[in-house]
Amino acid sequence: MPSIPKIKDGVSVENAHKHSKQWFVLRVSYGRIFKAKEIIDARNIECYAPMRYKQITKHGKKHIITEPLIPSFIFVHLSQEEVDAMLHDKNVNSIESRPLLSYYYDHTSYRQDNPDLNPPLIIPNEVMDNFIKLTSVKNPHIIPVTSQNIQYKLGDHVIVTEGDFEGIQGRVARIAGQQRVIVELFSGCLVATAYIPKEAMEKKNQ
Repeated sequence: MPSIPKIKDGVSVENAHKHSKQWFVLRVSYGRIFKAKEIIDARNIECYAPMRYKQITKHGKKHIITEPLIPSFIFVHLSQEEVDAMLHDKNVNSIESRPLLSYYYDHTSYRQDNPDLNPPLIIPNEVMDNFIKLTSVKNPHIIPVTSQNIQYKLGDHVIVTEGDFEGIQGRVARIAGQQRVIVELFSGCLVATAYIPKEAMEKKNQ
């Protein structure tokens, strides 16, 4: 059974959320992340498309290039009403076989007005801030990972205390023999820092 909406100042929490800005996850059709960001930026909408800083060698010289870290998703900071309006704007989602942008849904919960449907996935501000802080570091060793290739080392929740990743919070893990800190934005979306020495982190109380 769906839970009963909580009431605050005569307004349900669900309705309050529809009018307040939150971080929504939008799915982007394959290979069109740059087009999606260009369209969203042109509307002066706050959005985030994490980039990966990749080191390549060209003509004997090392260069850092950027490419999408998570090419299937873009994050927008809007109210749900504003996201709905954008997704129904024909200038954003023209009539094609597959829309440029669509909601990514929270498969762990159900809508209060329709228990057969999942609500759009919303990222809490503090989680999004941590993710942006990590993925804004220009380090080619930041990588997306999957739960299958992670070996959690004690699974300790830590905060990085020094270096490029100072202030990042996550879980200690070993990937390819290196100790790193894993940040999970939502189920299935995990990003790893570069190598972090033990002395550059401290355990965080939950």
